[in-house]
Amino acid sequence: MVANPDFIYRPPMSPYLDIIYQDDDLVVLNKQSGILSVPGRLAEHQDCLQHRVMSVLPTATIVHRLDMATSGIIVMALNKAAHVDISRQFEKRLTQKSYLARVYGQLSEIAGEVDLPLICDWPNRPKQKVDFEHGKKALTKYQLIAQESETALVELTPVTGRSHQLRVHMLSLGHPIIGDRLYAHDKALALSNRLQLHAKSLTLAHPVTKEALTFTAPCVFEGHIPQA
Repeated sequence: MVANPDFIYRPPMSPYLDIIYQDDDLVVLNKQSGILSVPGRLAEHQDCLQHRVMSVLPTATIVHRLDMATSGIIVMALNKAAHVDISRQFEKRLTQKSYLARVYGQLSEIAGEVDLPLICDWPNRPKQKVDFEHGKKALTKYQLIAQESETALVELTPVTGRSHQLRVHMLSLGHPIIGDRLYAHDKALALSNRLQLHAKSLTLAHPVTKEALTFTAPCVFEGHIPQA
């Protein structure tokens, strides 16, 4: 990862953990923007959601991740069998995920999809880029929720789960997510002090009972329209 000399990791301390569901097999959390899902390589990057959960639930293991700047629903397994089952659901695209994002500009279409293959932009990692020759398939569906003066609130549904998929796909439409320190231009970056991307809901089958479970987390930026 290319280090940003201006970046200082200060993960939020309140709430320290926001557990919205827990049973013998899984725990579901509302991750705050600004905390890593898993530890980084540096000593100062060891505070992360995984370590915080393990401090109270020692058997917890990461099944999927959210970017540090992204908030919202994340699930962890509490035993090996649950980990295997939930991981399979993600790999087979049996889960359903919905995100809220505020993007820059006026959307020309109320709904649509972005089908552009993605690959790591290695010299500029962790950034990703569109690459038709070597990229892996990536598909995102989008739906306009509200058109605002300078921005638009959209619902994003990732069909695939590539790294930074939603961020790069919206950028490819000319609508970077505001507050995105990796991909947004200066105007979009100045409108928010955080990435306005939130994992609003996740549906999966319980690893033991097979019951369909849907978890949701409120979005703190949804009702606050930024002003220049």
